[in-house]
Amino acid sequence: MTSAPELTVIQALVSDPRVRPLLRELGHEYSTRYGKDAHTEISRYPDEEFTAPYGGLLLLLLERGEPVAGGAFRRYDATTAELKRIWTHSAHRRRGLARRVIAELEREAGTRGYRRIYLTTGPRQPEARGLYLATGYTPLFDTEADPETIGPLPFEKHLPAEARTARTGKAADQ
Repeated sequence: MTSAPELTVIQALVSDPRVRPLLRELGHEYSTRYGKDAHTEISRYPDEEFTAPYGGLLLLLLERGEPVAGGAFRRYDATTAELKRIWTHSAHRRRGLARRVIAELEREAGTRGYRRIYLTTGPRQPEARGLYLATGYTPLFDTEADPETIGPLPFEKHLPAEARTARTGKAADQ
């Protein structure tokens, strides 16, 4: 894994032009693996669900001002954030950027009082499945079963109390 001190984490709106590569590459990736109707996954949730007033967030990792990775979460329920749109630019994979995105999203979710992270990934995305297992997510499915027989693969992770610190510095559940 290469160290990249020039990485900057920013919060962005879906309408930000720097988000376009994320959406374009995710759309292509989903279509390649799941067929032409996979583009509907990108537009399944309204953009505002990834904004603070709705309990969500979209962030990008920028390298020299260019987006190289990103991801988002949305409110799943009062105590759970759902990760969505985890992405690493095709020219920047194998650098640990997705792990960084997940860590940043978990940190932000904790500061907003979420206690749990939930996510799903498609059965034809073994690298995503491996990433979530490697970053401490618990599979909510039979890992020995053929992923194609399961459909979307659900995972969860309970955030430690120290991660659930509100901006006031107090644990969110105190």
